[in-house]
Amino acid sequence: MIEINDLHKRYGDKTALDGVTFSVRPGEMFGFVGANGAGKTTTMRILMGVLTADSGSVLRDGRPLTFEDRRRFGYMPEERGLYQKMRVAEQVEYFGRLSGLTASGAKKATGDLLEQLSLTERANDTVDALSLGNQQRVQLAVALVHTPEVLVLDEPFSGLDPLAVDALAGVLAARCEAGVPVLFSSHQLDLVERLCHSVGIISAGRMVASGTVDDLRDREGRGRLRVVVRGASPGWAASLPGEVVENGDEALVSDVDGDGQDILHLAVKAGKVEHFGWQRPTLTEIFREAVA
Repeated sequence: MIEINDLHKRYGDKTALDGVTFSVRPGEMFGFVGANGAGKTTTMRILMGVLTADSGSVLRDGRPLTFEDRRRFGYMPEERGLYQKMRVAEQVEYFGRLSGLTASGAKKATGDLLEQLSLTERANDTVDALSLGNQQRVQLAVALVHTPEVLVLDEPFSGLDPLAVDALAGVLAARCEAGVPVLFSSHQLDLVERLCHSVGIISAGRMVASGTVDDLRDREGRGRLRVVVRGASPGWAASLPGEVVENGDEALVSDVDGDGQDILHLAVKAGKVEHFGWQRPTLTEIFREAVA
């Protein structure tokens, strides 16, 4: 369990973090989302010990993180740190040795990762000969080579094509299934919604929403009904209570009070009701509302 408790950080007159709090459980994939400058990278750097918070704490299983704890973390920084003239396999092995693996252990781990990330054929290429997407895969291999106990990844999917996204997502899912807490930031909210168990939304240094993806969608979805009525007269939904958006036979009703049975009654009178139910918002819609 990784716990971020009441982190504060200022740079002169600028407040970067203002009481950031969340946790990532073993085997959980946590999506950390926010606009540029919201505080995501600052939080992750404090978690990794690259920065020091003005106040607050970072805990692992209820105790303060130590240098030795962080040595067993896998970190993918926002600014990539690969040696451009080094060959791919040689580079991943090198970082494995720096993390304490034996020569044979680093070689085996490197081979396994390059296969999982579809990089085996590029093992002897220098990094500067790779596309940006393949460089991203190498950077992930560097973060994973020592079988980390916690993964902290800053924008790991940036610039990847759909096949590369699927390959990376599969590797992260396998680590989660093995009990590893995975924290990653991303601007690709549809991807976060698809992959993550839980999400934290940060805006101007403050956490404005957090919880499981399903809980957030259920919580924000109340009060909005989708009603589809076939054979109704044009404008049938104009008399419905609440804020109504019509699109042909479909009506989306917001600001609904109660359980919406009065709306159902009116819909039945208007024609054949083919759909009546609460509409769950997407993570993108929740994000827009939370940071507004």
